[in-house]
Amino acid sequence: MVCAFQGWNDAGDAASSAVAFLASALDARRFARIDSEEFYDFQANRPAIRLTEESRLRGGEDGEGEGAGRAGAAREIEWPTVEIFEATAPRAPRDLVLVQGVEPSMRWRAFSSHMVDLAEALGVQVVVSLGALLGDVPHTRPVAMTGHASDAALLERVGIQASSYEGPTGIVGVLHTACAQAGLPSASLWAAVPHYVAAAANPKAALALLRRVEVLIGVSVDVSELESSAEDYERQVGLAVRSDPDIQAFVERLEQAADSEEQSTPEELPSGDILASEFQRFLRQRGGEGK
Repeated sequence: MVCAFQGWNDAGDAASSAVAFLASALDARRFARIDSEEFYDFQANRPAIRLTEESRLRGGEDGEGEGAGRAGAAREIEWPTVEIFEATAPRAPRDLVLVQGVEPSMRWRAFSSHMVDLAEALGVQVVVSLGALLGDVPHTRPVAMTGHASDAALLERVGIQASSYEGPTGIVGVLHTACAQAGLPSASLWAAVPHYVAAAANPKAALALLRRVEVLIGVSVDVSELESSAEDYERQVGLAVRSDPDIQAFVERLEQAADSEEQSTPEELPSGDILASEFQRFLRQRGGEGK
């Protein structure tokens, strides 16, 4: 089960974008939806009115505002919710359950209990939650990754450091704890997003999260489109930074700090498990080429 929630846990939309990309790449099918009434404050996360296609054809352009359109025009209300999908990945050892939606407003323990019950009923072997946070990191360097897991071997498999974070948490932290208390293996992976481009969607961080998910659960998808988006993102941010001398100087200081930290940390060779997982992913991605 791979989970991501829009909101506090999702800087640069990186976590939700990673799961959405995975769902699209695997043609995932929705099979369940959480009842919004129990878990959302609709003043904080307001539902939205949408005209149906039939309504648009019948006169949705007659006016503006909620009262626009002819009498009897069909409208739908989209409620904030969490949706659950099933997906089958080619040559993957198991099927996937994908969970994505808006972070609940209330009753987090009850919500997490529902998720754990669902995972156990479906025979889920590991729950992977994704998150993204704002940090003092430059956009020009590889995405910094941290995480925590119920079993240290899970983090070792993807080659990232255990997080020492203490402080406020979101639904991702609560869900991870609920899984651990239920004895359900779980891992939480976090990507750091540059705080000076916090408002922009960050496909580079989404790609970094997706790469770790591939290694952790043995799934491989074609990420060429996401790679292209990540390159465009880095180029566009670079142009914006160079247009402002103050921001450029700030980013250069972040780069120096990142380089110094990397040099002060002894470089470790990847484990055999990591090398094997990467090689298997490489072969799976090229399995359809007949070579």
